[in-house]
Amino acid sequence: MNLSFKIARRYLFANSISGVLLVLSLGYIFLLPLFFLLATFKKVDIKSVNAINIISGISVFGISLGTAALILVLSVFNGFEDLISGLFSTFNPDVHITALKGKTFKADSLKIAQLKQIDGVVAVSQTLEEIAFFEYKGSRDFGTLKGVDQYYSAVTGVDSTIREGQFLFEANNRQYAVLGAGMRNKLSVNVDNEFTPMAVYMAKKKRSITKPFVKRFLYPAGTFVIQQDYDNQYILSSLSFARKLLNVKDQVSAFELRLEEGKDQAQLLEEIKVVMGEDFVVKDRYEQDEAFLKLMNIEKWLSFAIFSLTMILVAFNLVGSLWMIVIDKKKDIAILKSMGASNALVRNIFLNQGLLLCAVGIFFGLLIALVLYLLQVTYGIVPIPQGFVVDSYPISLRLGDILIVAATVVFIGFLASVLPAIKASRISALVREE
Repeated sequence: MNLSFKIARRYLFANSISGVLLVLSLGYIFLLPLFFLLATFKKVDIKSVNAINIISGISVFGISLGTAALILVLSVFNGFEDLISGLFSTFNPDVHITALKGKTFKADSLKIAQLKQIDGVVAVSQTLEEIAFFEYKGSRDFGTLKGVDQYYSAVTGVDSTIREGQFLFEANNRQYAVLGAGMRNKLSVNVDNEFTPMAVYMAKKKRSITKPFVKRFLYPAGTFVIQQDYDNQYILSSLSFARKLLNVKDQVSAFELRLEEGKDQAQLLEEIKVVMGEDFVVKDRYEQDEAFLKLMNIEKWLSFAIFSLTMILVAFNLVGSLWMIVIDKKKDIAILKSMGASNALVRNIFLNQGLLLCAVGIFFGLLIALVLYLLQVTYGIVPIPQGFVVDSYPISLRLGDILIVAATVVFIGFLASVLPAIKASRISALVREE
C-alpha cells in the first residue's frame, strides 16, 4: 500500500468514533441525534465530531443515493426488457425464416427435412399470414389471419397464453380460430357461442366486379393474451384454412423453428442459413424485434445519462468536502512538504481520499439497491396500476450494470477530487525561522 493511500485513509477516518460512524451511517445527517444521546451519557466527546466529518458523511450519503438510483433505474429497464422479451417469446419463434423477395414461397419438403436433421433444431412449423377483413354479428374490423400447422404449438408457447376457450383449429369438420384478446374485443366475439361463426373476407388476386372477395367462416374457439401489438392484430387458424382462403396449395409466409436450449445459437443460425441459401432471410429472436429492443435500450441509457448528470451535482458536495479537508489539513501538508513530500504525493493523497469517499458511497449505494431489489422481487413494494400483465414493476439486477455504475461514479468522483488535490499540492512548506 503506497504512502499517499495510507495518509488519505487516515484523513478519511480521522478518529475512531468518526470513522466507524462514517462507514456505518451513510452520513452523519441521520446519526447526529445519536451523538447527542451518547454525549449526554458521556460516552463520546461531542467536540470530536467536527463539521468536516459531517460534510464528508453527507457526501457519502449523496453518492450512495445516486449510486442506488442509477442501479435501480437500469434494473427496472432490465426487468421490462426481460418481461417483454418473455411475452414475445410465446409468439415469436427462436428462428424465423422468410423469403428475400415476395411475401410467400413454396414449402420445399426437402429443405424442411434438412432443417429437421440439424442437430439442435427441435421443431419446424409452416405458417401463412395475410391481412383479412373479419365480421362477427355486425362488428367488422381488419386484422392479420395467420394459418399455422400442427407443429406451431411446439415451436411457440401461444397455447400457454389462452385466457378463455381452448387452443383448437379443426374438429368435427369445422374450422376454428383463436383470437387475440384485442381482436376479440373489437369484434365483440363470444367464444362460448358455438353456433355463430365469424366471416373472413380475403381480396381475390384476380379482380372481379361481381365477387371481389373470397368468403369463409371460422368458429371462435379461444382467445390468447400476449402483448398488445399481437393481441390487437392476430387471429390464428389452421394452415389449410388460410391456404384455401388465399387459393394457394403449398405456399407459406415463413418457416418458424424452435432450437434446443444450451446449443450454440450462432452456430445453428449459420447451419440454417447454409440450408436455406441466399434467397431467404434468417432472423433470430432478437432480430425479429430488433427495432423495439433497440428503442428500449436507447431509453435505458438515456435515463442512465440523466441520472449521471444528477451525480455530477452531488459531486459538488464532494468538492466542498475535500476543499474543507485541504484547509483543515493545511498545517499537516506544510509539515509533510518540509519533510520532503513532493507535490505529486500531496496531490495523490487527496485524489485517493476522493476515491475512498466514492468507494464507501458505492458500497452503501449497492447495499441500498440490493435491499430495495429484494423487497420489490419478494413483496412488490412498487405496484403497477391494474390492467397490465404484472402487478408490480419488474426488476432485474445485472452484474454488468453494477460495474458500469461503479465506474461512472468513480470517474465523477475522480473529476471532483482534481481541483482540491491541485490546491493541496500548491501549499508551501513550513519556513524554518533562524
